[in-house]
Amino acid sequence: MKNIRIGLLARILIAIALGVMLGHFSPVPLVRVFITFNALFSQFLNFSIPLIILGLVTVAIANIGKKAGKLLLITVAIAYGSTLFAGFLSYFTGAALFPLLIDPTTSIENISKVEGLLPFFTVEIPPLMGVMTALILAFVFGLGLATLESNALKNVAQDFQDVIVKVINHVIIPILPLYIFGIFLEMAHTGQAFSILLVFIKIIGVIFGIHILVLLIQYCIAGAMVKRNPLKLLVRMLPAYFTALGTQSSAATIPVTLKQSIQNGVSPQIAGFVIPLCATIHLSGSTLKIVACALALMIVQGMPYNFLQFAGFVCLLGIAMVAAPGVPGGAIMASLGVLQSVLGFDEAMQALMIALYIAMDSFGTACNVTGDGAIALVVDKITDKKEKKDLSLSQTT
Repeated sequence: MKNIRIGLLARILIAIALGVMLGHFSPVPLVRVFITFNALFSQFLNFSIPLIILGLVTVAIANIGKKAGKLLLITVAIAYGSTLFAGFLSYFTGAALFPLLIDPTTSIENISKVEGLLPFFTVEIPPLMGVMTALILAFVFGLGLATLESNALKNVAQDFQDVIVKVINHVIIPILPLYIFGIFLEMAHTGQAFSILLVFIKIIGVIFGIHILVLLIQYCIAGAMVKRNPLKLLVRMLPAYFTALGTQSSAATIPVTLKQSIQNGVSPQIAGFVIPLCATIHLSGSTLKIVACALALMIVQGMPYNFLQFAGFVCLLGIAMVAAPGVPGGAIMASLGVLQSVLGFDEAMQALMIALYIAMDSFGTACNVTGDGAIALVVDKITDKKEKKDLSLSQTT
């Protein structure tokens, strides 16, 4: 009999359900055991965040730099602009709707400091560097590696990325359900769990609406540029959308996205360049999810927020997540440092962000890859025949 593997989303949902159910009648010592575990894991997570940024972003920037050229710059600019647009649309929509949907009386107290629910002990694990230091260092190393002829340092950076990916896949991701179980066990014990779950449902509904709106806008712009019906273009990309829902991976969906983009009239050489590149750098769906979730949790917590604060957050988020699609859970992992440094999220709010994000992970990925098809249409329209011919020659050599 084959072993039955439960996906991460299912494990997260089971952890939340068990935490809510058991939290109401679990004895305080048992709850404190999980609080102690969460305190230790959160310290390890804070230690890992700068290393995750350094490991993932350095190699991504170096790989992009190797392909430097006009077409690359155009594609990166459009993809980053699309990511920023989705983030700002998410912010303005959330700022308008969330105060109406979220009852301020459900505001969470700092659950790690509720009287009688303190960890048995804590261990401090200071990070090697700050989040912004890691991000700047990743850029400096990435751009530098792109110009080197020698592969020695590049191989070191790649090996370091492989180590970080193993830490994410074999340590952080497997432990996350237990960590989230402890968070909801504690919230249920203190009577806060159901109000938070109600907020989750409202946030998910709004985010789903935003991601459909983003896709419609992307294809309206692309359709206007190529003078074709945007709805027909979008419908033709639905196989890629539903494939991404199932695989939860931009990279795994590339063959389908590529095929559907060519069926939409994109030249094969442009599609072969833009689609794999955008699978790494175009993160409109992931960004809008993280921005909306962060804003909602700040409103729940009664934390002050403003547009300038979120403008900086969105701009950094689009950069920090540039290598995230290649790693399961990579987007939310890469964003934790920016959430902490720019928005002031503590460990409890980071855990809620992880739970919220993973609950909608497949929808963000589907939005990302479907939007890649719109970008391919735009790039194909603005690329002249000579550039397409040159690209075709470079792809065959």
